[in-house]
Amino acid sequence: MTIIITGVSSGIGHALASHYLEQGHQVVGIGRRNTISHPNFVFFEKDLSKTTDFSCLTEIVSAANELILINNAGVIGQIERISEQVQSDIVSTLQVNSIAPMILSQFVLRSFPDTSPLTIVNISSGAGKRPIPGWASYCASKAALDLFSRTIYLEEKEKNRLLRVYSVAPGVVDTPMQEQIRRADPNSFSAHPSFLALKEKNELTSVEKVVEKLMALLSKPYDGEVIYSLKE
Repeated sequence: MTIIITGVSSGIGHALASHYLEQGHQVVGIGRRNTISHPNFVFFEKDLSKTTDFSCLTEIVSAANELILINNAGVIGQIERISEQVQSDIVSTLQVNSIAPMILSQFVLRSFPDTSPLTIVNISSGAGKRPIPGWASYCASKAALDLFSRTIYLEEKEKNRLLRVYSVAPGVVDTPMQEQIRRADPNSFSAHPSFLALKEKNELTSVEKVVEKLMALLSKPYDGEVIYSLKE
């Protein structure tokens, strides 16, 4: 089995790559820097805020018998009200969180045989289901990812494709993104105290726990549900 994971430099992506490598699978990582050394690991350096060219994956996708694509890379963007941003983060945030995973999913759907097992996992967020002041671009990008995931599943189901699609909110996870959130200006981010409290009370979910829960989800028979929260 071949697994393609974006955002493998740290956090959830790094933990997922390490897990699959331990299981003996081939892992293809996409990110801005490589932090993994393993004989079954192939890395492509890409800044997803600047590129949507995934032709480097053509041979790998064509040679795979079973493929899992995990669109994990994500950015929180500027934690600031849209009206107060000196330089807007809308384009860059949606590029990484929405457009890049959409185009990579499209590439895989077009390149991988309809009759071979394909799983697409998009790492979404609870922020895609409710507004959080200061996170407008992030919330919108994750809402877009959820609906995109549901739509491509229905499109490919019409073709009787052998496909599973998940858009998974992992919960509040102890990653570098949370460090950025805690450094935000409280005057621009009204939810700042609650995120500080999560860290102080040791209530953040570890990346290892996220991997464990995601593997449990992927091991279950697929029932056509796309939207999941690992908090539940």
